[in-house]
Amino acid sequence: MSSDNGWLAGFRADYEKIFVEEWSHYTGAILLVLVVIALMVNGLFWGVFGGVRYWGDQINHMIGLAPLLGIHAPDEGFLTHRMSLMNIMLLLGAFTAALMSRQFQVSRPPKLELVWAALGGTLMGTGASLAGGCTTGGFFNPVLHSSPAGWVMWAGLIVGAVVGLKLLLWTLENIEWGMRAPPTLNTPEGLVNAYPLVGVAVIAGVLFWAAGWYGSSDTVLATRAVIVLLGFCIGFIMHRARLCFARAFREPFMTAEGDMTKAIILALAIGIPVAAFLFEKKVIDPYIAIPPTFWIGSLLGGITFGVGMIFAGGCASGSLWRMGEGHLKLWVAMFFFAWMGSVVSALLKNAGITSIDPDNVESFEVTAVGYQAYWPDLLPGWGWTLIVGGALLAAWYAFVRYNESTEKFTVI
Repeated sequence: MSSDNGWLAGFRADYEKIFVEEWSHYTGAILLVLVVIALMVNGLFWGVFGGVRYWGDQINHMIGLAPLLGIHAPDEGFLTHRMSLMNIMLLLGAFTAALMSRQFQVSRPPKLELVWAALGGTLMGTGASLAGGCTTGGFFNPVLHSSPAGWVMWAGLIVGAVVGLKLLLWTLENIEWGMRAPPTLNTPEGLVNAYPLVGVAVIAGVLFWAAGWYGSSDTVLATRAVIVLLGFCIGFIMHRARLCFARAFREPFMTAEGDMTKAIILALAIGIPVAAFLFEKKVIDPYIAIPPTFWIGSLLGGITFGVGMIFAGGCASGSLWRMGEGHLKLWVAMFFFAWMGSVVSALLKNAGITSIDPDNVESFEVTAVGYQAYWPDLLPGWGWTLIVGGALLAAWYAFVRYNESTEKFTVI
């Protein structure tokens, strides 16, 4: 009996199940929220836009726009800025998952798709600047942290997704320029076969890196070691389960398919009570992940970001993991997301729209587009907070489930 038909075949079958076959969205959502909770236990939170804006600040410094916009030179490097590091590790985790599954492929889009990527990235940067975060920092985290700001951005994202789908449909019917896709770049078979070994080498390198920083006498690096590991896990999980917030908001209105939406609802249903327990035990300050944008900034930002993510083809975290898979369109979208996110954030802050009110005497931050709203401080305690949060999740699930059966709310 050859080894392929014996014990070695068993190992290969298990490898295919874990690293090649797509994971369930629900499995991915549960694993994702567990990693997010692990970050919270360590006094951290998952964020994307802060790191993206940091990259944009660096771009503006390189091209000389930073002094005009009043953007100060960053004190931290790409690998020591907390959210920049988290984004880089998310990208690296997705890249590794793509290698392990042999799905890494440099994908060149048609010219028109590059235009949409630039437009979408610009709108995403504008929306995130208004809402104080993207679908992660403006929606997911605030909802997890029991802030109504997340639910207001949720409403804005739904409106934006519908408007974006209508606009994109119009362009498909009226614009023919730049629709031809360039030839596919063929990867040599020998290189593809070596992808899993490269992926294992990257995992070993990440573990060595995290262990080195964790044992460092530098307290900043020791803290960043947690981000190295958990950020990598987020990217790996999101790629394997194809998790995408843009898809969760887009698909019910495009195809009526609701699996991704229900997976996100499940993650929040698990995460909200666990996060509440951590806040009650003073493990982490809930306000660190609540933007001062309730409700005007959250709503306007959500609408703008929602339109942008439809044209870009992904939200912030979804763009990052698809970049790791080799999609050049998302690299273009991320460049404009970062650059315009930095530019618009600076302009809004200079105009006094999103700058923190220095005369505010409350315990929470206030801006011209809202404040840090926290339900346990607005409602009569945690009982009502959990009831309201659960009711909103149940209503979202009922809408998605009803639409899956009837397709009454699809707009295409």
